[in-house]
Amino acid sequence: MSPPTFRLYNTLTHETEPVEPIEDEHLRFYSCGPTVYTYAHIGNFRSFLTADLIRRTAAAIGWDVTCVSNVTDVGHLTQDDLVDPGGRDKMQQALEREGERFANIYDLARHYTEAFLEDWRALNLREPEVRPRATEHVTEQLRAVIELVETDHAYVTDKGVYFRVESVEDYGHLSGNTEAQQLQATERDVVDDPDKRDPRDFALWKHDPDHLMHWHSPWGWGYPGWHIECSVMGMQYLGDRFDLHTGGEDLIFPHHDCEIAQNQALAGQQVINYWVHTRFLQVEGEKMSKSKGNFYTVRDLINPDPDDDHVPEFVRQRGGVDPLALRYALLQGQYRKPFNFTIDTLRTASRHVQRFQEASERVDDAVEADVDGPDPIGPELGDIYDRMLAAMCDDLNTPAATAAALEGVNLIEQADTLSGAAAISARHWLEQTNDLLGIVESEHTGDAAPTDDETALPAAPLANAIDDLLTDREAARDDGEYARADAIRDTLEALGIEVMDTPEGAEWRRTADA
Repeated sequence: MSPPTFRLYNTLTHETEPVEPIEDEHLRFYSCGPTVYTYAHIGNFRSFLTADLIRRTAAAIGWDVTCVSNVTDVGHLTQDDLVDPGGRDKMQQALEREGERFANIYDLARHYTEAFLEDWRALNLREPEVRPRATEHVTEQLRAVIELVETDHAYVTDKGVYFRVESVEDYGHLSGNTEAQQLQATERDVVDDPDKRDPRDFALWKHDPDHLMHWHSPWGWGYPGWHIECSVMGMQYLGDRFDLHTGGEDLIFPHHDCEIAQNQALAGQQVINYWVHTRFLQVEGEKMSKSKGNFYTVRDLINPDPDDDHVPEFVRQRGGVDPLALRYALLQGQYRKPFNFTIDTLRTASRHVQRFQEASERVDDAVEADVDGPDPIGPELGDIYDRMLAAMCDDLNTPAATAAALEGVNLIEQADTLSGAAAISARHWLEQTNDLLGIVESEHTGDAAPTDDETALPAAPLANAIDDLLTDREAARDDGEYARADAIRDTLEALGIEVMDTPEGAEWRRTADA
């Protein structure tokens, strides 16, 4: 039987459409990642979960998948609801807030990036093929900005470099914010650049030699705008035509409107065919906020501080919930509808995940026993999986998919015996269910441990990549881009590589804990 047609709601066309990859049976997409200035909350991860479900569903129908998900560690300003964000860089503001906890802004970025990746793996999200960081792609961003200035899509003022919105067609079509007067009204009392030609124009480069992260450009010292980062990193790794882009609904305007304009100006064509956005999450019927005490990070719920009074009593009593239970709870709302997350939902999800785990243990015991017998449940489990897959292909209908999955686990629980063939069918169904929904067992617990040999060299592809990074670092130092050189060194350290500068050039080796 041929797989169902994969359909998703496209924000660009306001319709639910069949997803038709540009490359046959190869889905290539970009997922907006975090700004690493603090711990990510469960609303952030609802959006990342949508991207994970897209890749799992695409793989389930036999497609190859290439996903790029970025880390923003510079340039994201506090007033990001404006067409040209003002305020302060969230990273720089966070360093001032954290006081003496971090030696510098790069330490802060590394800490919160590592925490984010821990939460990512805990929630059983699959790794993207590429996870680029904005600070490691400043050269590419500068080249793009230079190209936009040279092609008259951008212009320079004393305060920055601005994209000229008038130079492209249909700016704001994604969000519907198309009128200059309307956008001027959204700026409220924000002081903008008097040399801006149009209220819709937005910054590609900010002049600020005092910013804690700054690079030299043809227009002086400064740092890139938030919007240009994703355009550049998306096209660098996926090309000037790719299939799909995901993110939270808060990114539609202005971030994704600006991305579309930049992409069109740089590539001379529409770059992305489908835009998929996840709706906001509420907690106990209210907008999540720290002042209301209903603001939860992932680690608040899976590894809570026992002395933190804002953590729900149910969670504290258990010492934290199973991360798969949190994942399961977030699946109870279809991504395109507002979802009210409650502790009762989390409590129910915990019970259901425990049922899956107990069924999996029972099935493993039956498979190991290897007793011959009939398979009365195999055909029905197959039908249940087909319904699960059909639900996911129907615009990621996760409530219907998880409801069908519960029918499957109930069937396994009620089976009088799980002899040979039935046990094998049950094991196959559980593996399929985990591949599709990620709710049975973690896919990250079996990661290979690092080698005990401290002198062991990385595999050749990684060694070549390290050499390339060292070459880029040396070029950055020669050009006086010391912040970029330091960022490359930080990247290598995160990979467990120690860099040693010698009179003959840079050398490297594995660190003892790599």
